[in-house]
Amino acid sequence: MINSQNNYDLEKRTLEFSQNLILFLKKCPQNPITLPLINQCLRAGTGIGANYREANGASSKKDFFNKIFICKKESKETLYWLELIGKTLDEEKLKQECRNLWSETKEFVLIFGKIASKSKN
Repeated sequence: MINSQNNYDLEKRTLEFSQNLILFLKKCPQNPITLPLINQCLRAGTGIGANYREANGASSKKDFFNKIFICKKESKETLYWLELIGKTLDEEKLKQECRNLWSETKEFVLIFGKIASKSKN
């Protein structure tokens, strides 16, 4: 698998991402259109770190791979919701926050994809 220092760093990074996502979503305008998008984004985005922590406690290599694959799927889903939310925003400061979160999420897709490909061996 991966060493414990990398585990800790990625656990910390996904936690900080979740915290930043929550703060961002709290600032987004809430109306009948955006509320479902916000709720879905919150669930998928916070699921990245939760599933990564579960992966680190996996009972087998197969279990680890399955959890990492879920992390990648949750990351891709979060990209989708952030893109839709970004289209609803008028305020440039919020749009920039959304772009920053989208970029971090894109990195998660790549990171978890790489871990998943290594764990198949």
